[in-house]
Amino acid sequence: MDLSVNLAPRHKVELLLRNPVMTASGTFSNGIEIGKHFDLGALGAIISKGTTIQPRKGNPTPRTVETAAGMINAIGFQNIGVGALISTLCPVWERWDVPAIVNIMGYTLEEYGTLAARLDGVPGVAGLEVNISCPNVEAGGLEFGQDPHHAAAVVREVAGATSLPFLVKLTPSVADVRPIAEAVARAGAHAISVTNTIPAMAIDAKRRRPVIANGFGGLSGPAVKPIAMRNVFLSSSVVDIPVVASGGIMTGLDAVEFIMAGATAVQVGTATFLDPAAPWNILREIEEWCAAEGVDRIEEIRGVARRTD
Repeated sequence: MDLSVNLAPRHKVELLLRNPVMTASGTFSNGIEIGKHFDLGALGAIISKGTTIQPRKGNPTPRTVETAAGMINAIGFQNIGVGALISTLCPVWERWDVPAIVNIMGYTLEEYGTLAARLDGVPGVAGLEVNISCPNVEAGGLEFGQDPHHAAAVVREVAGATSLPFLVKLTPSVADVRPIAEAVARAGAHAISVTNTIPAMAIDAKRRRPVIANGFGGLSGPAVKPIAMRNVFLSSSVVDIPVVASGGIMTGLDAVEFIMAGATAVQVGTATFLDPAAPWNILREIEEWCAAEGVDRIEEIRGVARRTD
């Protein structure tokens, strides 16, 4: 059974994964702790926590809350900063038999370019995931990913600063994801991740206040799967670069459905809060489904739900 996928087929440095199961940024830390208990080499790739130029303490607590079908988080990009990541984490990743992809975010175009340049050629870094669900301080706080021109500008900035293959993580906070997907693909993205968490909030009726100290957060988990599924379906219909699905993937069958919608790979995030072994369980369930259905290559089912025959 061939589950291998390529997330950068048009780039001079291909991003090859032995299977389509990746971990989602922000839900797996940087893989160090869980790597002591599970075989990371069995997965397709790991994605780091969102990384900024300077270290960030993140938002005040409480910053997570469970919902009826998922969770809301407002971590605030707590991270050690790119310098510490390069000096402490990259040497560990270099020894692993699994691609490590660094998720980066900035508040200006220059910050994205700086991060991409700092990570270029660093041993242990296989690629980047560019989070454009961040407020553009030079455009009045509008998310980079909410405007095709701003989104494309980020991609060009990153492409000009690194030789690494990179994914662009889209925001769900748009009426139609297709213009954004098309814009970043034209600008030079090697793949796109669809989609980020959905803006949400929860109220504590007893306290009569928001549960999250920051007021709002991002919803993830099973509740967002149908929304993410639609965005994957739409995105993959207008771009010819790989689409990586993210949003509510809790089982192997969930992953199979996203691949049928057009995804090349999937990211497992909130499921790991319920069971740290979720990525490995999902991989096993994909293998079992393929065996039962007589699927020899995962590519056989990619995008089949979009066929009209």
